[in-house]
Amino acid sequence: MQETALKGRKFTGSARAPKTYSTSRTCASKGCDTRLSQYNKREHCFTHAPTRYPRLRGRIAKVDA
Repeated sequence: MQETALKGRKFTGSARAPKTYSTSRTCASKGCDTRLSQYNKREHCFTHAPTRYPRLRGRIAKVDA
């Protein structure tokens, strides 16, 4: 009987560190004191973020009436 063995390497993760932003940022909306994550590149919190529509390729977007 012939034995087979698998060889592998340890997973080390990404080669680069994630991009970070200032840790003391708050939402840009007037009157909102929500602190933003240091990894969030946007200027607004989720509640006050402007609506963004994805780019659809070859699909018809469903429009709410």
